[in-house]
Amino acid sequence: MTERSALRSRLEALTREVVKFGAVGGAGVIVNFAVFNLVRHLTEVPVVRASIVATVVATGTNYLGYRYFTYRDRDKQGRTRELSLFLLFSVVGLVIENGILYAATYGFDWDTPLQSNIFKFLGIGVATLFRFWSYRSWVFRALPARTAVETAESFLADGSPRPRSTTRK
Repeated sequence: MTERSALRSRLEALTREVVKFGAVGGAGVIVNFAVFNLVRHLTEVPVVRASIVATVVATGTNYLGYRYFTYRDRDKQGRTRELSLFLLFSVVGLVIENGILYAATYGFDWDTPLQSNIFKFLGIGVATLFRFWSYRSWVFRALPARTAVETAESFLADGSPRPRSTTRK
């Protein structure tokens, strides 16, 4: 494979990943805004607390989408580690997202429904950049090439994946 075709292949894979991440994230944004506006308009919960509730609900739905759609081909060993890191980075994303809303609401007194939705959207955008980087780098790690090939070969040989070997070839 030439260097140019290798670069093209990597860019195509990254594009597919970004599209899948965006699809799941887009669904999460819809969930986030729906819950946020329902809580905001149907209860007396303050704006930032309503946003935190919405972010937590969206995070739960996003995990399922990322694990079983976007990153379904990634390493599935160590689910406890994966979920722990996902929650850690999600909390950082929650702080980014809601910190922007908090600053707009309480720092600048921009608290109309339209202003709250604009700053929530801005916060989601900034937090999404962080989440994309952290999830793909730390949470849903790519399988090492050797392991992926061994798994595929064993599946093709007898229809069931074999455990990873620990010896180098």
